[in-house]
Amino acid sequence: MSRLLIVHHTASPTLRELFESVRQGATTDEVEGVEVVTRAALRATAVDVFEADGVILGTPVNIGYMSGALKHFFDTVYYPCLEETRRLPYGLYVHGNSDATGAVRAVESITTGLGWQRAHPPVAVTGAPGKDDLAACWELGATLAATISPA
Repeated sequence: MSRLLIVHHTASPTLRELFESVRQGATTDEVEGVEVVTRAALRATAVDVFEADGVILGTPVNIGYMSGALKHFFDTVYYPCLEETRRLPYGLYVHGNSDATGAVRAVESITTGLGWQRAHPPVAVTGAPGKDDLAACWELGATLAATISPA
C-alpha cells in the first residue's frame, strides 16, 4: 500500500474547508491502495516524509509568504530528506485574502531544492472559497492519490 502524507497548517475555517476537500479527494473510492496520513505542519517530521510516497502541502498566506508552521516543517525536514526523497510527487494548496503568489513561489522554490516533482498545479484560493475552488482541492487530493496508487 502506498502512503500519501498531507502536511497542513489549518489555521482558519476557510483552510479547514480546503483541507477537507483535499482529504476527500485523496480518499475517494475511485483510487485504491493508498493510505492517507495527515500531519499538522508543526508535528510532521522527516520520518513522516521518508514513509510517504507522495506529499500534499497546505498553508495560509501570511504576509505574502507561507505560514511559519509550514516553513518550520521545511526547516526540520530539508537536510535529512535532501538526498533520500528526490522525485517525491507533491501538490500544494494555499489560501490568502488577496494574493497567494509569494507563498506559492516560496514553496515551489523549496520543493525544487529538495528535488520533489510537482504532480498537480498549485491550488491558490483567494477570499472565500467557491464551488470551483473546493472542486480543485478535491481534484488535487485525488490526483496525488492516483499518482502514487499501486493499482
